[in-house]
Amino acid sequence: PGHVVGDGSSDIAELVDRVNADPRRGVGHEKVLTRLELDAQADLMLERVGYNHFSVPKEGETVYLRSTANLSTGGTATDVTDIIHPDNRDMAVRAVRAIGLDVGGVDFISPNIAESYKSIGGGICEINAAPGFRMHVAPSEGTPRDAAGPVIDMLFPPGTPARVPIAAITGTNGKTTTARMLAHITKMAGYTPGLTTTDGVYIDGQRTVEGDMTGPVSARMVLSDPQIDMAILETARGGLLRSGMGVPSVDVGAVLNVASDHLGLKGIDTLEQLAEIKRIVVEVATECAVLNADDANVLKMSAYTDAKVICYVTLNPSHTLVREHIRAGGRACALEAGVNGHMITLYDKGSHIPLMWTHLIPATLEGRALHNVQNAMVAAAMAFSLGIKLDAIRQGLRTFDTTFFQAPGRMNVFNEHPFKVLMDYGHNAHAVGMMADLAQRLDVTGRRIVVLTGPGDRRDEDLRAIADAVAGKFDHYIVRRDDSLRGRDGDEVPRIIAKALQNAGVAESAMAVIPDEQLAVDAALRMGDAGDLILVFADALTRTWKQIIKFQPHGDVAKASPRVELPSLESSEEEIPFAAMEGVIREERGLVFEREESD
Repeated sequence: PGHVVGDGSSDIAELVDRVNADPRRGVGHEKVLTRLELDAQADLMLERVGYNHFSVPKEGETVYLRSTANLSTGGTATDVTDIIHPDNRDMAVRAVRAIGLDVGGVDFISPNIAESYKSIGGGICEINAAPGFRMHVAPSEGTPRDAAGPVIDMLFPPGTPARVPIAAITGTNGKTTTARMLAHITKMAGYTPGLTTTDGVYIDGQRTVEGDMTGPVSARMVLSDPQIDMAILETARGGLLRSGMGVPSVDVGAVLNVASDHLGLKGIDTLEQLAEIKRIVVEVATECAVLNADDANVLKMSAYTDAKVICYVTLNPSHTLVREHIRAGGRACALEAGVNGHMITLYDKGSHIPLMWTHLIPATLEGRALHNVQNAMVAAAMAFSLGIKLDAIRQGLRTFDTTFFQAPGRMNVFNEHPFKVLMDYGHNAHAVGMMADLAQRLDVTGRRIVVLTGPGDRRDEDLRAIADAVAGKFDHYIVRRDDSLRGRDGDEVPRIIAKALQNAGVAESAMAVIPDEQLAVDAALRMGDAGDLILVFADALTRTWKQIIKFQPHGDVAKASPRVELPSLESSEEEIPFAAMEGVIREERGLVFEREESD
């Protein structure tokens, strides 16, 4: 404990000043030893021996100012590593293990630490889960010991990863579904994933925080959770603009697409500017950059990543650049036609790896929903690049479904009415167009009905583009607005969309403007007959889904079982030789674009 030693001439206060003159002593934990204090506890200790601040102890007399031996209260430390009895050491180790700690500091009380507690007695008064190291690193007496080094080596063995693998996904559409697919694959592979999405933070499949969690704050939230061993970060444009990524680098980064959405906001007015923001995800990727080769703006991002591997994803089995990339030994994920349907295929270092048939993936509606086929391909490519085994990837994709509970607002299907209902969160022309195309591929025996809207903070031209994406593809259109007007006046959004539909040739009799979301959905459901398909673009997802599943159709009508046509794969009519590909270079990673001089 903190103390002074008398010299026969100096009083207690003078002796304390002399001890505190030691340069090793400071305030609190700023130095290896802590200053002595003449406070109420010190006065109590002095009073017990009949002393006060001005008493003069005899030469060599030890006067204690504290009753406990703590460095934080002015105590000193003597290293006894070389003389501790093995019995005492073993008992300390047993005590730490008994309470389940990896690291523990044992306060062992003994008359003589060099003798066994079995013969002279002794005991443990405390075990610290977060012990201090400074008394070992710089003891008052004895040999300094590197106590922290072995602890760090135990927690982070040399040569092993010091952090969890991180995968980041961005793009205009498909981010949430792809992130959820990848998280599900990693969970099936035995990992405990931490996931950030537009509807919350998920730890091992359980939502811990609700809300739009696609920015740097949520990324740090996931990475600070001690339970996870894999991080999957859905990364949106807004967070990148406000605060960046939230992490200095990621192991695998993917960009799905760049389409018109949020243009005219925060200084981003063109697709090229939007692409510059989204490519940050692959700029900070270290191991692999996964790029959609079917999107020209994404394809060119290969010029801006230093990742060790570039993996192209394509639905086009005759994509010239991807073919040459594969021949150069690069990594790719391609969709190939076969006798049994469409096969998702991986290529890497010359290897050809058939992964699985698309019709075996529930989220693709037996391979008809090509946008989810592409999402599954990106998720598979990212999982492969993270070192996950092929069987785990197959199992993850085979057990991932677009139910409302697994992927809310992402192509949720309800078949329990006489008609089929599709609900989706599509809120830009690109996403709306993909769902409209899917509705066309379904063999519907009745009518196709759509409930349509657009966010209020989008430009008028973006709202008109949403109308153009569905015009002529449905038998009846119900136009509404979101609950949040986002700066628009009343029914301005549905009026703009309705006008654009009329300009595109939709008859006024085939259209209704019902501004309120609940009333619009109810009207669509009441219109439904056997064999109809109702596509609902929803904003209040949970409320709308409950409205759909709790709706009671009139009459006892048998449910329809629509058939579907398997979509044909895109293909290039004529192959372009590698030499004619402008701005493309061949390197050790395969084929990449050259960086523009202005960048």
